[in-house]
Amino acid sequence: MQRLALTFIAGCSAALIAYGAVFVRGDLGGVFAYLRARGALRRLRESGTQAQTEEAQRQLQALGRQVGDPALAESLIPLALLIGLVVGVLVWRSFGRRLSATPRLDVQERMVYRLAHRRGGRFTLDDLRAGSPLNEAQAQAVTARMLDLGRLVRDGDAFRLA
Repeated sequence: MQRLALTFIAGCSAALIAYGAVFVRGDLGGVFAYLRARGALRRLRESGTQAQTEEAQRQLQALGRQVGDPALAESLIPLALLIGLVVGVLVWRSFGRRLSATPRLDVQERMVYRLAHRRGGRFTLDDLRAGSPLNEAQAQAVTARMLDLGRLVRDGDAFRLA
């Protein structure tokens, strides 16, 4: 459920960002000029005359038409949606790969594998105690767990990799 929600949010966010970039034709400077003019109009409404406010409002609208292009943005909605879909798929796959990846072996199992590879795939409990920091109880527990999982095979008094 979280994976689906995150994918949906990322895809919609990317589509909205792409739409916004197309709407202003990538002119970030024009967007900031519009925002500055809007702030100036807000301040002018508090302290200016009616004529000054109306003129600033007309200039703001003209600047808005100059910066934004709604017709272009409307015609490129499919592109923005495609970008959102691609981002959503990438997020879905990246989290899916993380979830489907085989879990890492714990530290003790990795010690057993290292020792086994150094010894040609065959070792005894004495070799494991001598060649690793594992004590006797830990060595017996990890070999028993690996035997149950089928990662080791008992070969007389020794073990070998499966």
